[in-house]
Amino acid sequence: MTKKQKKSKNRCAKKVLRIPDLEHSKNAVLNSLPAKTSQESYGHAIDEFILWYCSEPRLAFNRTVVLRYRFFLEQKNLAPSTINVRLAAVRRLAYEAADTGLLSPELAAGIARVKGAKRLGVRIGNWLTAQQGKALLQGSWSDTLRGKRDRAILAILLGCGLRRAETASIRVEHLQVREEHWVIADLVGKGHHVRTVPVPEWVKRAVDEWTAVAEITEGNVFRRVNKGGRISGIGITPKGIWHIVKAAAQRAGILNLAPHDLRRTCARLCHLAGGELEQIQFLLGHVSVQTTERYLGSKQKLHHAVNDQLGLDGV
Repeated sequence: MTKKQKKSKNRCAKKVLRIPDLEHSKNAVLNSLPAKTSQESYGHAIDEFILWYCSEPRLAFNRTVVLRYRFFLEQKNLAPSTINVRLAAVRRLAYEAADTGLLSPELAAGIARVKGAKRLGVRIGNWLTAQQGKALLQGSWSDTLRGKRDRAILAILLGCGLRRAETASIRVEHLQVREEHWVIADLVGKGHHVRTVPVPEWVKRAVDEWTAVAEITEGNVFRRVNKGGRISGIGITPKGIWHIVKAAAQRAGILNLAPHDLRRTCARLCHLAGGELEQIQFLLGHVSVQTTERYLGSKQKLHHAVNDQLGLDGV
Protein backbone atom coordinates (compact mmCIF):
# COMPACT_ATOMS: atom_id res chain seq x y z
CA MET A 1 0.00 0.00 0.00
CA THR A 2 1.40 3.42 -1.03
CA LYS A 3 1.54 6.46 1.29
CA LYS A 4 -1.25 8.05 -0.72
CA GLN A 5 -3.47 5.00 -0.25
CA LYS A 6 -2.73 4.92 3.50
CA LYS A 7 -3.68 8.59 3.87
CA SER A 8 -6.89 7.99 1.92
CA LYS A 9 -7.69 4.99 4.11
CA ASN A 10 -7.11 6.96 7.33
CA ARG A 11 -9.34 9.79 6.09
CA CYS A 12 -12.19 7.26 5.66
CA ALA A 13 -11.72 5.87 9.17
CA LYS A 14 -14.47 6.69 11.67
CA LYS A 15 -14.97 6.84 15.38
CA VAL A 16 -18.68 5.99 15.37
CA LEU A 17 -19.73 2.99 13.28
CA ARG A 18 -23.25 2.70 11.89
CA ILE A 19 -25.15 -0.55 11.33
CA PRO A 20 -24.00 -0.92 7.68
CA ASP A 21 -20.37 -0.50 8.81
CA LEU A 22 -20.84 -3.03 11.60
CA GLU A 23 -22.58 -5.53 9.33
CA HIS A 24 -19.81 -5.17 6.74
CA SER A 25 -17.16 -5.83 9.41
CA LYS A 26 -19.19 -8.72 10.83
CA ASN A 27 -19.31 -10.40 7.41
CA ALA A 28 -15.55 -9.96 7.11
CA VAL A 29 -15.10 -11.67 10.49
CA LEU A 30 -17.33 -14.61 9.59
CA ASN A 31 -15.65 -15.08 6.22
CA SER A 32 -12.27 -15.28 7.95
CA LEU A 33 -13.38 -18.19 10.18
CA PRO A 34 -13.02 -21.68 8.66
CA ALA A 35 -15.20 -23.64 11.11
CA LYS A 36 -18.98 -23.38 10.90
CA THR A 37 -19.31 -23.67 14.68
CA SER A 38 -16.96 -20.70 15.13
CA GLN A 39 -18.97 -18.71 12.59
CA GLU A 40 -22.18 -19.40 14.51
CA SER A 41 -20.60 -18.55 17.88
CA TYR A 42 -18.95 -15.32 16.67
CA GLY A 43 -22.01 -14.34 14.64
CA HIS A 44 -24.23 -14.57 17.71
CA ALA A 45 -21.69 -12.71 19.88
CA ILE A 46 -21.32 -9.87 17.33
CA ASP A 47 -25.11 -9.57 16.95
CA GLU A 48 -25.40 -9.22 20.74
CA PHE A 49 -22.76 -6.48 20.74
CA ILE A 50 -24.34 -4.61 17.82
CA LEU A 51 -27.72 -4.68 19.60
CA TRP A 52 -26.14 -3.19 22.73
CA TYR A 53 -23.93 -0.71 20.83
CA CYS A 54 -26.81 0.67 18.75
CA SER A 55 -29.04 1.05 21.80
CA GLU A 56 -26.65 3.69 23.17
CA PRO A 57 -26.63 7.26 21.75
CA ARG A 58 -23.85 7.68 19.14
CA LEU A 59 -21.08 5.89 21.02
CA ALA A 60 -17.57 5.94 19.62
CA PHE A 61 -16.24 2.45 18.96
CA ASN A 62 -13.20 2.56 21.23
CA ARG A 63 -11.57 0.96 24.27
CA THR A 64 -13.76 2.81 26.77
CA VAL A 65 -16.94 1.60 25.09
CA VAL A 66 -15.76 -2.01 25.02
CA LEU A 67 -14.87 -1.74 28.72
CA ARG A 68 -18.43 -0.54 29.33
CA TYR A 69 -19.70 -3.52 27.35
CA ARG A 70 -17.62 -5.91 29.45
CA PHE A 71 -19.13 -4.37 32.61
CA PHE A 72 -22.60 -4.80 31.06
CA LEU A 73 -21.90 -8.51 30.46
CA GLU A 74 -20.55 -8.98 33.98
CA GLN A 75 -23.72 -7.41 35.41
CA LYS A 76 -25.72 -10.12 33.64
CA ASN A 77 -23.83 -12.73 35.73
CA LEU A 78 -22.59 -14.53 32.64
CA ALA A 79 -19.83 -17.08 33.01
CA PRO A 80 -16.30 -15.70 32.44
CA SER A 81 -15.85 -18.06 29.48
CA THR A 82 -19.01 -16.67 27.84
CA ILE A 83 -17.89 -13.09 28.44
CA ASN A 84 -14.45 -13.81 26.99
CA VAL A 85 -15.91 -15.35 23.82
CA ARG A 86 -18.05 -12.25 23.30
CA LEU A 87 -15.12 -9.92 23.89
CA ALA A 88 -12.96 -11.94 21.49
CA ALA A 89 -15.65 -11.45 18.85
CA VAL A 90 -15.69 -7.69 19.48
CA ARG A 91 -11.89 -7.50 19.19
CA ARG A 92 -12.09 -9.38 15.90
CA LEU A 93 -14.82 -7.00 14.74
CA ALA A 94 -12.59 -4.01 15.51
CA TYR A 95 -9.64 -5.60 13.73
CA GLU A 96 -11.66 -6.21 10.56
CA ALA A 97 -13.15 -2.69 10.71
CA ALA A 98 -9.66 -1.21 10.92
CA ASP A 99 -8.37 -3.51 8.19
CA THR A 100 -11.05 -2.26 5.78
CA GLY A 101 -10.46 1.38 6.73
CA LEU A 102 -13.73 1.88 8.63
CA LEU A 103 -12.00 2.32 12.00
CA SER A 104 -8.71 3.96 12.83
CA PRO A 105 -5.87 1.55 13.72
CA GLU A 106 -5.34 3.43 17.00
CA LEU A 107 -8.90 2.76 18.16
CA ALA A 108 -8.67 -0.90 17.10
CA ALA A 109 -5.40 -1.27 19.03
CA GLY A 110 -7.06 0.17 22.13
CA ILE A 111 -9.94 -2.31 21.84
CA ALA A 112 -7.46 -5.16 21.45
CA ARG A 113 -5.98 -4.25 24.85
CA VAL A 114 -9.28 -4.83 26.69
CA LYS A 115 -8.70 -7.78 28.99
CA GLY A 116 -11.15 -10.61 29.42
CA ALA A 117 -13.03 -11.56 32.57
CA LYS A 118 -11.01 -13.37 35.22
CA ARG A 119 -11.81 -16.97 36.01
CA LEU A 120 -11.87 -17.64 39.73
CA GLY A 121 -11.56 -21.36 40.41
CA VAL A 122 -12.63 -24.11 38.03
CA ARG A 123 -16.24 -24.68 36.99
CA ILE A 124 -17.38 -28.21 37.71
CA GLY A 125 -18.34 -30.37 34.78
CA ASN A 126 -21.29 -32.75 34.52
CA TRP A 127 -20.70 -36.47 34.16
CA LEU A 128 -23.06 -39.44 34.06
CA THR A 129 -22.44 -42.72 35.82
CA ALA A 130 -22.46 -45.91 33.75
CA GLN A 131 -25.93 -46.66 35.16
CA GLN A 132 -27.24 -43.25 34.09
CA GLY A 133 -25.73 -43.76 30.64
CA LYS A 134 -27.56 -47.08 30.30
CA ALA A 135 -30.80 -45.43 31.46
CA LEU A 136 -30.37 -42.72 28.83
CA LEU A 137 -29.91 -45.32 26.07
CA GLN A 138 -32.66 -47.65 27.28
CA GLY A 139 -35.13 -44.78 27.63
CA SER A 140 -34.58 -43.98 23.96
CA TRP A 141 -35.17 -47.53 22.72
CA SER A 142 -37.97 -47.73 20.18
CA ASP A 143 -38.86 -49.67 17.04
CA THR A 144 -39.73 -46.45 15.24
CA LEU A 145 -37.42 -44.87 12.67
CA ARG A 146 -36.91 -41.84 14.89
CA GLY A 147 -36.25 -44.00 17.95
CA LYS A 148 -33.55 -46.05 16.22
CA ARG A 149 -31.87 -42.89 14.93
CA ASP A 150 -31.92 -41.20 18.33
CA ARG A 151 -30.47 -44.26 20.06
CA ALA A 152 -27.68 -44.49 17.47
CA ILE A 153 -26.83 -40.81 17.95
CA LEU A 154 -26.75 -41.17 21.75
CA ALA A 155 -24.57 -44.28 21.38
CA ILE A 156 -22.07 -42.35 19.23
CA LEU A 157 -21.96 -39.44 21.71
CA LEU A 158 -21.56 -41.69 24.75
CA GLY A 159 -19.45 -44.46 23.26
CA CYS A 160 -17.15 -42.46 20.98
CA GLY A 161 -17.05 -39.06 22.72
CA LEU A 162 -17.83 -37.10 19.56
CA ARG A 163 -18.91 -33.48 19.44
CA ARG A 164 -22.35 -32.63 18.03
CA ALA A 165 -20.98 -31.20 14.79
CA GLU A 166 -18.72 -34.24 14.35
CA THR A 167 -21.65 -36.60 14.86
CA ALA A 168 -23.72 -34.70 12.31
CA SER A 169 -20.88 -34.90 9.77
CA ILE A 170 -20.34 -38.70 9.87
CA ARG A 171 -20.73 -40.28 6.46
CA VAL A 172 -21.16 -43.96 5.57
CA GLU A 173 -17.68 -44.08 4.03
CA HIS A 174 -16.16 -42.98 7.37
CA LEU A 175 -17.16 -46.31 8.93
CA GLN A 176 -14.28 -48.66 8.14
CA VAL A 177 -12.35 -51.57 9.66
CA ARG A 178 -8.82 -50.80 10.80
CA GLU A 179 -6.65 -53.30 12.67
CA GLU A 180 -9.69 -55.63 12.94
CA HIS A 181 -11.74 -52.92 14.69
CA TRP A 182 -14.55 -50.70 13.44
CA VAL A 183 -13.58 -47.03 13.37
CA ILE A 184 -14.76 -43.65 12.14
CA ALA A 185 -11.83 -42.97 9.84
CA ASP A 186 -10.36 -39.57 9.00
CA LEU A 187 -12.94 -37.58 10.96
CA VAL A 188 -12.41 -33.83 10.60
CA GLY A 189 -12.96 -32.23 14.00
CA LYS A 190 -12.52 -28.89 15.69
CA GLY A 191 -9.79 -26.74 14.18
CA HIS A 192 -9.75 -29.06 11.13
CA HIS A 193 -7.80 -31.66 13.11
CA VAL A 194 -8.17 -35.13 11.57
CA ARG A 195 -8.39 -38.24 13.75
CA THR A 196 -9.62 -41.84 13.62
CA VAL A 197 -12.11 -42.82 16.32
CA PRO A 198 -12.58 -46.44 17.49
CA VAL A 199 -16.23 -47.58 17.52
CA PRO A 200 -17.28 -50.13 20.20
CA GLU A 201 -19.32 -53.10 18.96
CA TRP A 202 -22.48 -52.02 20.81
CA VAL A 203 -22.26 -48.58 19.17
CA LYS A 204 -21.80 -50.13 15.72
CA ARG A 205 -24.86 -52.34 16.29
CA ALA A 206 -26.97 -49.30 17.16
CA VAL A 207 -25.79 -47.47 14.04
CA ASP A 208 -26.39 -50.56 11.86
CA GLU A 209 -29.95 -50.92 13.18
CA TRP A 210 -30.67 -47.33 12.16
CA THR A 211 -29.02 -47.42 8.74
CA ALA A 212 -30.66 -50.76 7.88
CA VAL A 213 -34.22 -49.63 8.60
CA ALA A 214 -33.54 -46.20 7.06
CA GLU A 215 -31.94 -47.84 4.01
CA ILE A 216 -28.92 -45.53 4.17
CA THR A 217 -26.01 -46.84 2.11
CA GLU A 218 -24.15 -43.64 1.27
CA GLY A 219 -23.83 -40.01 2.32
CA ASN A 220 -24.61 -38.73 5.81
CA VAL A 221 -25.32 -41.44 8.35
CA PHE A 222 -27.80 -39.37 10.36
CA ARG A 223 -30.79 -37.68 8.72
CA ARG A 224 -33.83 -35.71 9.80
CA VAL A 225 -37.05 -37.63 10.40
CA ASN A 226 -40.25 -35.65 9.78
CA LYS A 227 -43.49 -35.80 11.76
CA GLY A 228 -44.79 -38.47 9.43
CA GLY A 229 -41.92 -40.76 10.42
CA ARG A 230 -40.12 -40.47 7.08
CA ILE A 231 -36.55 -39.38 6.30
CA SER A 232 -36.36 -35.73 5.27
CA GLY A 233 -33.31 -34.03 3.80
CA ILE A 234 -29.74 -35.21 3.49
CA GLY A 235 -28.46 -34.64 7.02
CA ILE A 236 -29.11 -33.43 10.55
CA THR A 237 -27.87 -30.27 12.24
CA PRO A 238 -25.92 -29.99 15.52
CA LYS A 239 -28.94 -28.11 16.89
CA GLY A 240 -31.11 -31.10 16.03
CA ILE A 241 -28.76 -33.36 18.01
CA TRP A 242 -29.01 -30.95 20.95
CA HIS A 243 -32.80 -31.43 20.98
CA ILE A 244 -32.40 -35.22 20.79
CA VAL A 245 -30.15 -35.25 23.87
CA LYS A 246 -32.46 -32.93 25.82
CA ALA A 247 -35.49 -35.10 25.05
CA ALA A 248 -33.63 -38.28 26.03
CA ALA A 249 -32.47 -36.72 29.30
CA GLN A 250 -36.03 -35.72 30.13
CA ARG A 251 -37.27 -39.28 29.52
CA ALA A 252 -34.49 -40.67 31.74
CA GLY A 253 -35.14 -38.10 34.48
CA ILE A 254 -31.65 -36.57 34.18
CA LEU A 255 -31.52 -32.83 34.85
CA ASN A 256 -29.34 -30.21 33.16
CA LEU A 257 -27.75 -32.58 30.65
CA ALA A 258 -26.00 -31.10 27.61
CA PRO A 259 -24.61 -33.05 24.63
CA HIS A 260 -21.05 -32.15 25.63
CA ASP A 261 -21.64 -33.85 29.00
CA LEU A 262 -21.84 -37.15 27.11
CA ARG A 263 -18.37 -36.44 25.68
CA ARG A 264 -17.08 -35.81 29.22
CA THR A 265 -18.82 -38.98 30.41
CA CYS A 266 -17.13 -41.04 27.69
CA ALA A 267 -13.74 -39.71 28.79
CA ARG A 268 -14.31 -40.43 32.47
CA LEU A 269 -15.72 -43.94 31.92
CA CYS A 270 -12.71 -44.73 29.72
CA HIS A 271 -10.42 -43.56 32.52
CA LEU A 272 -12.29 -45.55 35.20
CA ALA A 273 -12.02 -48.63 32.98
CA GLY A 274 -8.23 -48.27 33.01
CA GLY A 275 -7.79 -46.33 29.77
CA GLU A 276 -4.47 -44.52 29.37
CA LEU A 277 -4.60 -40.73 29.40
CA GLU A 278 -2.76 -40.53 26.09
CA GLN A 279 -5.25 -42.88 24.40
CA ILE A 280 -8.21 -40.88 25.73
CA GLN A 281 -6.57 -37.75 24.34
CA PHE A 282 -6.35 -39.43 20.92
CA LEU A 283 -9.98 -40.53 21.18
CA LEU A 284 -11.28 -37.04 21.93
CA GLY A 285 -8.91 -35.28 19.55
CA HIS A 286 -7.48 -32.87 22.11
CA VAL A 287 -4.32 -30.99 21.19
CA SER A 288 -3.45 -30.48 24.87
CA VAL A 289 -3.42 -33.26 27.45
CA GLN A 290 -4.46 -30.66 30.05
CA THR A 291 -7.78 -30.36 28.26
CA THR A 292 -8.25 -34.12 28.50
CA GLU A 293 -7.49 -34.00 32.23
CA ARG A 294 -10.27 -31.45 32.70
CA TYR A 295 -12.67 -33.76 30.88
CA LEU A 296 -11.78 -36.57 33.28
CA GLY A 297 -12.57 -34.39 36.26
CA SER A 298 -9.42 -35.75 37.87
CA LYS A 299 -8.73 -32.46 39.65
CA GLN A 300 -11.52 -32.99 42.18
CA LYS A 301 -13.16 -36.13 43.60
CA LEU A 302 -16.52 -35.45 45.20
CA HIS A 303 -17.64 -39.00 46.04
CA HIS A 304 -14.65 -39.47 48.35
CA ALA A 305 -13.99 -35.82 49.10
CA VAL A 306 -10.70 -34.96 50.78
CA ASN A 307 -12.49 -33.00 53.50
CA ASP A 308 -14.84 -35.83 54.53
CA GLN A 309 -12.37 -37.32 57.01
CA LEU A 310 -11.09 -34.29 58.92
CA GLY A 311 -11.95 -35.80 62.31
CA LEU A 312 -14.02 -32.78 63.26
CA ASP A 313 -17.48 -34.40 63.06
CA GLY A 314 -19.38 -34.49 66.32
CA VAL A 315 -17.90 -31.21 67.54
